[in-house]
Amino acid sequence: MRSGTVHALVGENGAGKSTLMKILYGMQKPDEGTIAIHGEQVAFGDPGEAIARGIGMVHQHFMLADNLTVLENVVLGCEKAYGIGGRARARIKEISDAYGLGVRPDALVEDLGVADRQRVEILKVLYRGARILILDEPTAVLVPQEVDALFENLRGLKSEGLTVIFISHKLGEVLSVADAITVIRRGTTVGDADPKSTTAKQLAELMVGSELPSPETRESTVTTEPMLTVEGLRLSETDSDGVERTVLDEIGFTIHKGEVLGIAGVEGNGQAELVEAVMGMRTLNAGVLTLDGRDISRVPTRARREDGIGYIPEDRHRHGLLLEAPLWENRILGHVTERPNSRGFLIDPAAARRDTERIVADYDVRTPGIEVTAASLSGGNQQKLIVGREMSHLPKLLIAAHPTRGVDVGAQAQIWDQIRAARHEGLAVLLISADLDELIGLSDTLRVMYRGRLVADADPATITPEELGSAMTGAAAGHLEHEPAAAGTAVPKQAQPEEAAAETAGGEDR
Repeated sequence: MRSGTVHALVGENGAGKSTLMKILYGMQKPDEGTIAIHGEQVAFGDPGEAIARGIGMVHQHFMLADNLTVLENVVLGCEKAYGIGGRARARIKEISDAYGLGVRPDALVEDLGVADRQRVEILKVLYRGARILILDEPTAVLVPQEVDALFENLRGLKSEGLTVIFISHKLGEVLSVADAITVIRRGTTVGDADPKSTTAKQLAELMVGSELPSPETRESTVTTEPMLTVEGLRLSETDSDGVERTVLDEIGFTIHKGEVLGIAGVEGNGQAELVEAVMGMRTLNAGVLTLDGRDISRVPTRARREDGIGYIPEDRHRHGLLLEAPLWENRILGHVTERPNSRGFLIDPAAARRDTERIVADYDVRTPGIEVTAASLSGGNQQKLIVGREMSHLPKLLIAAHPTRGVDVGAQAQIWDQIRAARHEGLAVLLISADLDELIGLSDTLRVMYRGRLVADADPATITPEELGSAMTGAAAGHLEHEPAAAGTAVPKQAQPEEAAAETAGGEDR
């Protein structure tokens, strides 16, 4: 890698990208080989030594203490630099403003969404004076406008002589931001690519030996039978300052059997709360939830699971897995009372083990065996295990929050195929995703969520990611229609222009 460049590292799940970066960051020791920084050979015994040499890493799974504030997380282990009070706060604000990170020093990390956590991680690295930044899947949780802003930041870092190692599965982004690309497969470098002369298709073939998959769904399987009906759903919560605020406001929609309803929205606009409300993890202030003709508004989470709700959580480490437990125990999670995991009132370990072997084979989970811990798998293979677990119980309704986050192009295609096949059999899907191509490609119906309300809807067949991204920032409302502009560019048309104008002009008040 040359100084002042963005060097992309691509490869499928389990190829060794994260392991390689952990070695570079001093978290793991290599068996052999050398690392040289500015021509000087180095060997790191721990991350402290790597940080001292100007290397900073933003992990795919964030390394933050939930019970501490943003300021406390940033200064932790680096107290000598700017202290833990006013100087540290001023420095955090300075970095946040310089790179447009919008970080609030006094916010509790456990109250932050995934996108905000990522910004805290980036700020943490910059705060420590890193000159070489390792970004592991940095755009997984961002909408197109936020990705553009991040890339603008990366160009700014480059111009100051910083070097960025960029790990991503989004090959289009890699080609647009990288100055050089290295491809690794199964722990070995298989080639280099020049982003100026390489296509996403060529890169995908080099990476996984197959063409780039598309999330596009061609035929409609939507029926007239409602599977999930949500009416007048309201939810409020008290924030860290003791102020009660409404996080979901009069939410209403219907998902029919065989239909995928996609919810688009910038992280933190109520999508996570909506998922938790449907799962029974939060108590509603008002509203009615009806699943397949049965009122489940006050039904506990386990009963909703047994009634046919599958759940792919947005944060697999917090809500999807027990990292220190073996794979077969993780297969049981969320389905303790159901076959093959249990017989009567007793867990059936032998049957659970056999079914875990089947999931590992059917979903191509790369693992030495089912007795290894979930923590030993790469992020994408953890995700494939979760998808396999949820689809194995033939759900009536699947809540999929970012189902392909952090997985490679081959695994993406597999997950999309599973969702499409189940949808063909009548599965209803509530899809939340930050990948707008995935959202548009898989959905039969699209709704936009902004500040806890459903403010717009769109036809996935005609909407573009740019138009959808614009609505997600509050710049458009009502029914979004695609209309070519006179100059040949596409602009969104609002069915309710006065509301959209109000949204744009006075978004804060609203």
